Amino acid sequence: MDAVAGALAAAPVKAALPPAQLRDLGRQPYEPVWRAMQAFTDARDEATPDELWLVEHEPVFTLGQAGKPEHVLAPGEIPVIHVDRGGQVTYHGPGQIVLYPLLDLRRLKLGVREYVCRIEQSIIDTLGDWNIEAIRREGAPGVYVAGAKIAALGIRVRRGCTFHGLAFNIAMDLSPFLRINPCGYEGLRVTSMVDLGGPSGLAAVKPALVGHVATQFGLKVEHAPPPSLPQP
Repeated sequence: MDAVAGALAAAPVKAALPPAQLRDLGRQPYEPVWRAMQAFTDARDEATPDELWLVEHEPVFTLGQAGKPEHVLAPGEIPVIHVDRGGQVTYHGPGQIVLYPLLDLRRLKLGVREYVCRIEQSIIDTLGDWNIEAIRREGAPGVYVAGAKIAALGIRVRRGCTFHGLAFNIAMDLSPFLRINPCGYEGLRVTSMVDLGGPSGLAAVKPALVGHVATQFGLKVEHAPPPSLPQP
């Protein structure tokens, strides 16, 4: 065996990254997507590849499992849906990226706390791509810029698998947040990327966010068609 062959034989073989199917659902009402990710999570087994779902929701307020209705101040014409994630109330609407990581934490050898930290870091790193400095807050999941919340987290873990996820304000009408106590905090300010000198649309931010999520979780992203959604 010559020196080159010997060196190649001695070099460690890198394990292939586990795949994650990326599905962009476009703009959708909230409930069919929620029901679809519940169904996916219930049906998956230890061999099911992880998935990342991107979506932009029609206007909706969602209230977490332990959410207090008094944090919904004046919903008006915007529907309020009580859902099975953690956290209090938040708003989803056009101009916001919602990402649902459907991951098997057991396979990734991650606990819930580490999972949340890695999601937050993905958002922080994405904002850093546009020179926007962001931080996390102990005890208040999400990402903040200069004291204002730019991304909210609400998750659920069932049989070691995650659903629900993150909502990242890019270029949206923020006035509906005045109708709630965002995430249960009275007077909490919210902001968006466009207000901080960032992009005015989702197209530039989506691949950056997905790339940072893939890096944080060691995933190889594979594009896939959107899932079938239940009919209302």
